[in-house]
Amino acid sequence: MSELFSIVLFLASAGLYALKAGRNTWWFIATLAVLGFFIILNITLLASNYFTGEGINDAVLYTLTNSLTGAGMGKYVLPGVGIGLALVAIFGILGWVLRRRRHHPHHFGYSLLALALGLASVDASPAFTQLTELVKSQSRPGDPDFGVYYKVPGKQIANPKYNLVYIYGESLERTYFDDAAFPGLTPELGALKRQSLDFSHTGQLPGTDYTIAGMVASQCGIPLFAPFEGNASSSVSSFFPQNLCLGDILKNSGYQNYFIQGANLRFAGKDVFLKSHGFDHLYGSQELKGALADPHYMNDWGLYDDTVLDQVWQTYQELSRSGQRFSLFTLTVDTHHPDGFVSRTCTRNRYEVGGKENPSFSAVTCSQQHIAALINKIKASPWFKDTIIVVSSDHLAMNNTAWKQLNQHDRNNLFFVIRGDDPRQEVIATRRNSMDNGATVLDMLGGDNFLGLGRSTLSGESLSTVFLNLKEKVLAWKPDIIRLWKFPTKIDKFTVDTEKKTINFSGSTFQLPLLLRVSDNHIEPLPESEYSAPLRYQLAGFAPRDDFIWIDRCYKMARIWQPALALSTDWCVSQGQLAGEQNVQRVDKTTWHGKAKIRNDRVDMARFEQNVAALKVGDNDIRYQADHFIFNVPGAPQGVKAFSGISRTEEWGRWSNARLGDAVTIEYNDPLPAQFELVITAKAFGQNVGKPIPVKVGDSEQALILGENVSTTRLRFSNPTGSDTLTITPPLPQSTNLGNILGHAPRKLGIGMVDIQIVPVSG
Repeated sequence: MSELFSIVLFLASAGLYALKAGRNTWWFIATLAVLGFFIILNITLLASNYFTGEGINDAVLYTLTNSLTGAGMGKYVLPGVGIGLALVAIFGILGWVLRRRRHHPHHFGYSLLALALGLASVDASPAFTQLTELVKSQSRPGDPDFGVYYKVPGKQIANPKYNLVYIYGESLERTYFDDAAFPGLTPELGALKRQSLDFSHTGQLPGTDYTIAGMVASQCGIPLFAPFEGNASSSVSSFFPQNLCLGDILKNSGYQNYFIQGANLRFAGKDVFLKSHGFDHLYGSQELKGALADPHYMNDWGLYDDTVLDQVWQTYQELSRSGQRFSLFTLTVDTHHPDGFVSRTCTRNRYEVGGKENPSFSAVTCSQQHIAALINKIKASPWFKDTIIVVSSDHLAMNNTAWKQLNQHDRNNLFFVIRGDDPRQEVIATRRNSMDNGATVLDMLGGDNFLGLGRSTLSGESLSTVFLNLKEKVLAWKPDIIRLWKFPTKIDKFTVDTEKKTINFSGSTFQLPLLLRVSDNHIEPLPESEYSAPLRYQLAGFAPRDDFIWIDRCYKMARIWQPALALSTDWCVSQGQLAGEQNVQRVDKTTWHGKAKIRNDRVDMARFEQNVAALKVGDNDIRYQADHFIFNVPGAPQGVKAFSGISRTEEWGRWSNARLGDAVTIEYNDPLPAQFELVITAKAFGQNVGKPIPVKVGDSEQALILGENVSTTRLRFSNPTGSDTLTITPPLPQSTNLGNILGHAPRKLGIGMVDIQIVPVSG
């Protein structure tokens, strides 16, 4: 009802302004902005619902404020393009409608009423309600009984006897295993489930309803609620650093913890979570793709389940033979929404509903076959008697092509356990939730029967049975859970670790580079990530008296405040205020200790404006003092007038990019010498390796031949015409998006340049 009411208010606002308000630029902009915000809110709600089925929730905010590297976006490109085009069209139509009476005199009363109706439409929209509720939930005082129910187990298992294989099935909820509803969908894995301890009523709670959240819930016994202000969790190099999780206990008990999946480990910060809690051996798409027999056998998210689970089996054998106590966690991906992927080795690769194939069900019937095959191999091995196998969904399926059929049933997460030492078969129908999974496994391994808010279903009482509505209770505990992140409020001394690329202060560790806005009782960490602006642009938005501490590569700050370090790629620490003094120190040790220097300088607005302008200079417009072109820092030497065809800066140098120009072109301020040597340190990419690469100055042309490793070549040129331009044309540029780096357009690479120098010669 509120959605319909908000739409009525929106139409009333637009209609009233179009018909009665008349001409006034300010009122037009204000009304268009408010109504445009209404449109964006509702498009955001529509897009979020497309992913989650539940609108704008913690899953949406967490994913957007964390690493998106490795996200499988292929199946969302067309919907995304459609939404973008729809936004452009709607804004165009809205602007045209609002300007219908632009030739009529302005009427203040109608303009004010139209704006008020627009604001009311925003306030009444479900999207705005969801967003404001999420913001409010972060700042509530919490519930005083959280400490009563949050329990910390012992740090280790006294006498560990079993190895652990823990299989997360992506969205593989228990509902799929209802043979009456979906006959023949899960025969292989369903048969194994019937031979197990099967926990049939594992519910889903807020903060446990997406992959990383389901992992945190099952391993730490808490929902994943993270702060969504400037100190977003993406800047943190530790994940719930004070919490004791299952991986920590296993590591403390002598286990080697392994995690293997097909997707990129960086996505949503899974790598940070696992490294923070006892996992020293992590393998994702980037780590495993080099071992692929067919490098093209990958889906939008990474490696198919048959590839990943084969790697799990190989690892299980190696670890078992070693005699070392281990845990081996894995996460499948083929059943990922919106419609999944079908591995090519499946014999079960098609499932029909109503006489028509449903791709999500097809992905499920294929993936469960691979999981069952892995379990059967383990069961047939000589090491099974010492192994506990857990099969669990990470969360309930999101909005996929099976969504309609799933929602016709009572939905629960999958969780069953197969023990090599105990062939007991039982369906345990106790009400429980996914936070109980880790505590139940810990209990089986010989540890405590509680873990955070989780309780072992075998010997404890789940909070799902203690509280009639645990969902409401969990939301009441949300501020208490967020406080477990323990973000610092003050900084005095800090430590920079250049090997780990971290900064530590007040008990928290953050990834570098990092910008800190410092006030008396608040520290705001601002990370540089795929979706945020570079730190110097973020610093340019600081107020004149804001204290800052900026830890980054020296050249990014030193060109402004410490010219002697302007070409250094070492780490530096800059402190100060934009309207006052700035101090830049080079980090000259692997472990470097610093002290925060909060200043109270006199405000100098001329200095402030000068600093802001310098911070906002575009990378290609930066000029530095050097006699050669150094490609691993932004900009160019002062002798270069302009350049093109060159990609972004990386730690080693820069690639040529044919999408930015057919050739690498460097135009100098002055004519190049009549006789000179071009000294170029570079490497070739792909098919350009070993091929002649034309290098031209005026009428003189030489062939440059490069290998796939960096080398230095000297080419002799005559330049009688006094040309001021150097042109390098890689013959076979290749399209790529190395590393699946979000926030950057795909590139066409030819050569990778480290250094170019012009050396005059006589005669």
